[in-house]
Amino acid sequence: MANNSPNIEGINKYSKEKTETAIRKVDEALKKMIRKQVKINFNAVSEHSGASKGFLYKNSDLRGRIEMLRKQQEGLPSAKQVKRHMSDSSKDVVIATLKQRVQKLEKENSELKEQLKFRFGDLYNQI
Repeated sequence: MANNSPNIEGINKYSKEKTETAIRKVDEALKKMIRKQVKINFNAVSEHSGASKGFLYKNSDLRGRIEMLRKQQEGLPSAKQVKRHMSDSSKDVVIATLKQRVQKLEKENSELKEQLKFRFGDLYNQI
């Protein structure tokens, strides 16, 4: 007794609602990622939106948007690159400061050694 004409209207309706909800979540995630300047790729969009990577790849509209946004970001430096550049600049400043300090301390050390020579000379003459 198989049902030759099953009623799948409810299943189709639920499937469409689920797809629309996922698309909205992906749109919101993309907007947030753009605002926060997060690198956009399928993995990142999947994590931020909660949609599966398979869904993102299968949906041609979302796939096109993600690929377009990813290409737009190719020329821009990543946050890690900017941070690395900033830390390199910071290191240069610290190195320069330390070099100046070493020079100052070496000068002071040599002056103190000269003073010590004179003091020992005075002590020796007193003996």
